[in-house]
Amino acid sequence: KKYDAFLASESLIKQIPRLLGPGLNKAGKFPGLLTHQESMMAKIDEVKATIKLQMKKVLCLSVAVGHVDMTPDELVQNVHLAINFLVSLLKKHWQNVRSLHIKSSMGPPQRLY
Repeated sequence: KKYDAFLASESLIKQIPRLLGPGLNKAGKFPGLLTHQESMMAKIDEVKATIKLQMKKVLCLSVAVGHVDMTPDELVQNVHLAINFLVSLLKKHWQNVRSLHIKSSMGPPQRLY
């Protein structure tokens, strides 16, 4: 719960399931592969920019779509991309969406749909 993501080298990644068991996989925190040819800082930046979605049979789903340093245009683009991507994953697409809200961490939710 303390860490959001892990990276492991090619030689270690094969041993992780045996050593740590299925716990990391169930928690959605199985390590990403870091090859010797890649820059570690570039890989860290890539992991920071990645959002993992675990779609289960739930009635509510929340996704981070931006941060305070983004321009309004960047936020709008991210919101559109996130909505279109998530709706494309649903079996009946928009028929399965009852409502959409956007919310900042401390602000009240605003209904979009």
